[in-house]
Parts: sequence; C-alpha cells; structure tokens
Amino acid sequence: MSEIENKLDATVRESFGKGAARKLRAAGKTPAVVYGHGTDPKHVTVETHPLSLIVRYANPLVEITLDGKKELVLVKDVQKDPVRQIIEHVDMIIVKKGEKVEAEVPLHVTGTSFSGTVALQELNTLRLLVPATAIPESVEVSVEGAEEGTQVLAGDLALPKGAELIDDAAHLVVQIVVPRGTSTEDEAADAEAAAE
Repeated sequence: MSEIENKLDATVRESFGKGAARKLRAAGKTPAVVYGHGTDPKHVTVETHPLSLIVRYANPLVEITLDGKKELVLVKDVQKDPVRQIIEHVDMIIVKKGEKVEAEVPLHVTGTSFSGTVALQELNTLRLLVPATAIPESVEVSVEGAEEGTQVLAGDLALPKGAELIDDAAHLVVQIVVPRGTSTEDEAADAEAAAE
C-alpha cells in the first residue's frame, strides 16, 4: 500500500473536559490524541463521519493533516459510548514508513472440515509485528478436509510476508471436533440415566 487511502484533517483542540467534548461531538467532531516517536501528545479534533467509516476496519492507517503538516498514524484505541455506540475519543500513534508496529489482526476460518465434524474457533485475533504500511486485514486459517482431533496452533499459521508472531506459538486457534450426539441420542442417554 504505497498510497494511503484514509485521510483526515485535524485541528488542535484548545478546550478540554467532558462539557467541551460533548460540544465537539454535537458539532460533528471527535476528540483525539496523536502521540509517538518522542513527540509531545497533540490533542486534536477530527470530523466524526469520515472517522467512523475508517474505524470500522481493524488497524486502520490514516494520513492526518495538522497545521499543514502530514503525519502517518495508526488508530490504536477507539472509545465508544457503550449504549449509543458513538465514538467518544480516539488514540492515534505516529508511525514511519518501513517501521514495524504491533497489531491485533482478525482470524478468519475458511474451508469445510471432514464430514460430521465442526471447527471450533478458539482465538479470534492474533498479535503480530508487521510493517506499519502493510498491516493485513486478516489471517486465514484453512480447515478444508481436516479430521476430528486436528488442532491448529498459532505457530502453524502461514503469516503474511514480513509479519512476525507476538502471541505464544502454542496458542490453540482452531480444533476439529465431532458434535456431541444428536438430540435423540442425548434424550436416550438422559432417560437411561434417570432409570438407574
């Protein structure tokens, strides 16, 4: 990804506190902080609508323009109102091209396991050290034709080029199991247990 698709204009924030943040959100703006690379944290505001479209994806990389200067940032933390799901605050960390960053990447199970078995996904995300400008959207875990008892560990996954695993390689990602009996078998077993 040579050209950064996500762009935001930021303005320096002068007022602080809950009341000021509420006024900003009412005006369609979201408070944010930009930090990293030994710089002092910059308290800024960004437009809420474009921000909400960007943060729908995991680990979005954004080019922000602040006082005419462009900075490459990674959205690190998004705080939302638990009820209304309104973005209340965003933390962004400055990154440099070529630098590696820690990112939590979603795992997606693909394929169909052997007939009569199901794939139980035990881990939903994987922590990776990846180039800041090439954070993968997800890591695929194929269970195509896998038989009962198959276990896929974090260390078994094919990682994208340049990515390093931070999580323990022994973490269980997916296991293939046979579902516990059909409902009639369960009822028969329950009836047998009750008769004893």
